[in-house]
Amino acid sequence: MGNVTGTVAAKFAFFPPEPPTYDVFREGDGRVVLSGVAADKNVDIHILDTKSGNKIVATFWKHPFARFTFLYSHGNAADLGQMHDLFIELRAHLRVNIMSYDYSGYGASTGKPSELNTYYDIEAVYHCLKREYGIKQEELILYGQSVGSGPTLHLASKLQKLRGVVLHSAILSGIRVLYPVKMTFWFDIFKNIDKIRHVNCPVFVIHGTNDDIVDWSHGKRLWELSKEKYDPLWVKGGGHCNLETFPEYIKYLRKFINAMEKLALTKQSSKQLSQNPSITESRHNKCLRFV
Repeated sequence: MGNVTGTVAAKFAFFPPEPPTYDVFREGDGRVVLSGVAADKNVDIHILDTKSGNKIVATFWKHPFARFTFLYSHGNAADLGQMHDLFIELRAHLRVNIMSYDYSGYGASTGKPSELNTYYDIEAVYHCLKREYGIKQEELILYGQSVGSGPTLHLASKLQKLRGVVLHSAILSGIRVLYPVKMTFWFDIFKNIDKIRHVNCPVFVIHGTNDDIVDWSHGKRLWELSKEKYDPLWVKGGGHCNLETFPEYIKYLRKFINAMEKLALTKQSSKQLSQNPSITESRHNKCLRFV
């Protein structure tokens, strides 16, 4: 039963587009280029090595006045070739950098998709952000959509100074998408229901009330289990793959970004006050409320 159920869950989790929607090639000057993406000096393409020996494709969309960087883990039936229009919109409307990547076996990334490989994939991307761009945890927001919530919460549970986490149509676990089980089995995949308890930053949950792939109850339970709850967005009538088309999607993401910026300033001011007691306490900061 365990092996059968685990196999079913793995098959549900990974549906890489076939064939991939893009190609990767090198220009004469050695630069890596993604087919279908117009020349943009504010986009960097990386080929990253993972612990499992795979080579994964990652894209870094730079905003000249970025407040934060999103590390975006996409859903199970997409690859980077399908995502660049969304990234352009998010970069412009939210004023953020966006680092995204294709899991092993997706797009032009080598290897086969698996739970463990997605963990190695996101770790390689995070190390690239630190190494190439000097991104600190305090400047980083992890964004996980659908099955991308798995690697997102894996990394978030290990980083103690993250600015925030966004869970978009997230799953409690692989088996729980298929069966309404009440306990966690050893053969389950993406045990987000357990990992969310170890995330020590604000968590913003977005879920559609009419999601027929991952029931709304997954998002509600993840929000309930979050240590630092940020007001969730329950998109009335929203499904599993169309939340970006609702006007409240960008509106509430922008609101979350603004709240994280205020929180960063509050913490910075508090640190300065503790280091310099002579600063008058009249310069107190209003605390954010997380419901």
